[in-house]
Amino acid sequence: MEVEGRASNDNSLTLNLEHGQEDKNISNDSYDLSTAHTIDKDSWQQVGLMLVTGFNCGWIFSFSNLIMVPLGWTWGIILLFVIGLYTAYANWLLAAFHFIDGRRFIRYRDLMGFVYGTKMYHLTWTSQFLTLLLGNMGFILLGGKALKEINAEFSDSPWRLQYYIVVTGAAYFIFSFSIPTLSSMRNWLGASAVVTLAYIAFLVSVAVKDGKSNSDKDYSVSGSKVNKVFNSFGAISAIIVTNTSGMLPEIQSTLRKPAVKNMRKALYSQYTVGALFYYGVTIVGYWAYGSMVSSYLPENLSGPRWINVLVNVIVFLQSAVSQHLFVVPIHEALDTRFLEIGKGMHSGENLKRLFLLRMCFYTGNTFIAAAFPFMGDFVNLLGSFSLVPLTFMFPSMIFLKIKGKTARTEKKVWHWINIVVSFLLTIATTISALRFIINNVQKYQFFADV
Repeated sequence: MEVEGRASNDNSLTLNLEHGQEDKNISNDSYDLSTAHTIDKDSWQQVGLMLVTGFNCGWIFSFSNLIMVPLGWTWGIILLFVIGLYTAYANWLLAAFHFIDGRRFIRYRDLMGFVYGTKMYHLTWTSQFLTLLLGNMGFILLGGKALKEINAEFSDSPWRLQYYIVVTGAAYFIFSFSIPTLSSMRNWLGASAVVTLAYIAFLVSVAVKDGKSNSDKDYSVSGSKVNKVFNSFGAISAIIVTNTSGMLPEIQSTLRKPAVKNMRKALYSQYTVGALFYYGVTIVGYWAYGSMVSSYLPENLSGPRWINVLVNVIVFLQSAVSQHLFVVPIHEALDTRFLEIGKGMHSGENLKRLFLLRMCFYTGNTFIAAAFPFMGDFVNLLGSFSLVPLTFMFPSMIFLKIKGKTARTEKKVWHWINIVVSFLLTIATTISALRFIINNVQKYQFFADV
């Protein structure tokens, strides 16, 4: 089903749903399509592969600890699949609003601003960019952790984590400067997919071997009732991070027409093939090591050494590609603001500006990541105060604004329930995430070598 915008006779916001074809009468009026990046070019297969590999980044090695340990087997499995289906539905719904009233929206903030006004534009901009900034810090920590694990295999006294964080930030800077846009990643996706499959296969094979030899696995959920409640909300945040990014309109903007149909095809790839891998690693890791599973799964591997080293090398390399996917909207905003759009991305003047933009961005993010090296807390905070409304609340708000007058009562009730539940979930998960951060700040010093 293709979704296109069309101006209605009463000037209200409407959607025109066409089966298998585009509306020939659609207006060419677009909403702020000025951008320094490429749009309307990529195939759904390319975007689908990008989503599969991007969501199967090294962060999946923390999910056994962040999701299954606080929830246990029963609730862990139930919530993995329920929240996974819920996020798939929410993204499927949001993809339909790429065109409204003949206008195309290539940025989430533009979409919310058009429907709800300036305040929602700025709220969406703030929520989304905070999500992406926190996510990028988490990727920098992930890369630094992988490098330290490699060093630990060959030395009893590895360097401090902060040194590896700096190396990781520099590597990400080089990649993002060399491959500035989502569309320019196409030549890297094949290699990224191969190495992603490789490190998942290596890790799962060792984890299964360890699980079979470990007869003393403990799956009990420890802690007081209060701690269990807070930890459960932290796990819910992590499940949300596992499944969604909060930047679907920006990803969708790169797709060829029909953009809605193609985006949904790409989402099918993510929530079938992609979920098979990242849920599989989450479950296998918990099965193999129980409640003692590390927040960075490769730390639990029994060896051999070459597999441990290889897994961490691949995690570091693959994370450079994945982090770029999840930070491109910030790069796009900066590039569109400061580059000369009339000139090519690789013109002399634009290259200078691009270099400075990327250097400033990664210098700041690397410094903060080095000061607060608590990877799990970044994941929880990422999935709480900003990603929950971006994923669940805002699409239902858009639906009610656009289709509220004509939708059936049960549909309107459903979307109001989504909004209320999302609001309450945002509050609960944010409190839980902040509690974790406060506890870790008290436990560790800034620039701690964890």
